[in-house]
Amino acid sequence: MRVTQSMISNNSLRNLSSSYERIGKLLEQNSTGKKITRPSDDPVVAMKGMFYRSNLTEIEQYKRNLSELYLWMENSEAGIEQANQGLHRVRELVLQGKNGTLSEEDRESVSREIEQIKKDLVNVANTQVAGRYIFHGTDTKNPPVSNPDNPVVAANLNDRKIDNYMVEVSQGVSLKANVNPNQVFNQELFDTVQDIQKALESDNPEDLDQLLGRIDKVMETVTAERSELGARYNRLEMVDDRLFQQEVTAARILSDNEDVDMEKVITELKTQESVHRAALAVGARIIQPTLMDFLR
Repeated sequence: MRVTQSMISNNSLRNLSSSYERIGKLLEQNSTGKKITRPSDDPVVAMKGMFYRSNLTEIEQYKRNLSELYLWMENSEAGIEQANQGLHRVRELVLQGKNGTLSEEDRESVSREIEQIKKDLVNVANTQVAGRYIFHGTDTKNPPVSNPDNPVVAANLNDRKIDNYMVEVSQGVSLKANVNPNQVFNQELFDTVQDIQKALESDNPEDLDQLLGRIDKVMETVTAERSELGARYNRLEMVDDRLFQQEVTAARILSDNEDVDMEKVITELKTQESVHRAALAVGARIIQPTLMDFLR
């Protein structure tokens, strides 16, 4: 077959075009840091990237859920601690009243102090986080306790249907965010504090013996719920650690799939530029001068 000047020119131009395309792809990888910029560049990498990115997005959502759990549990812990301190103080005042050494002025002062503790307990019971009542189970829009002067708990506080405010932390796994609403700020707690206040006001030490047993029982219930909350908090931290490891792994896999080896790309780019310059030089020698070149 006879090789013509036209064939040589066309082949040279086609090869130079391919070289430009290769340089363009390497420059694009160098600037984006990614192996592909469109699915057609490598469908396999694109499909795997969609799966890996979806997995990473899911983990990030679970971590946001964990933040909500931390918020609820830490505020619940702080609220229970504050309530516990108030109940301890009420118990101390009961023991003082049993001694029969309180004067009328002392009983009045004690009554005022218990009144303030009672109102503080109501405020703690009605704690809100992001506009939601955390001590009312899943009924987060309504306060669990009303009327600070004569506290009344919500009628549904002992309804087991509102016990568990669950938050998903991984595929098929959810953790309870709240404490049992009827185990902490229940009607018995407020009735006991109210009855203690009345007994001290009326200087009735006989009633205080029975009230001391009642407040001890209330405090035991609160302490038990606090211990259960602590156990769930420990599990939350373990889930957090596991999600962190999963996030690191998912991010690494996604990077391995999509990110380029920058050193390799730069080396290939320099090599391709050298090849391209050589191709231009050879092409300029092979392609014969035209008639116009002779007429210059």
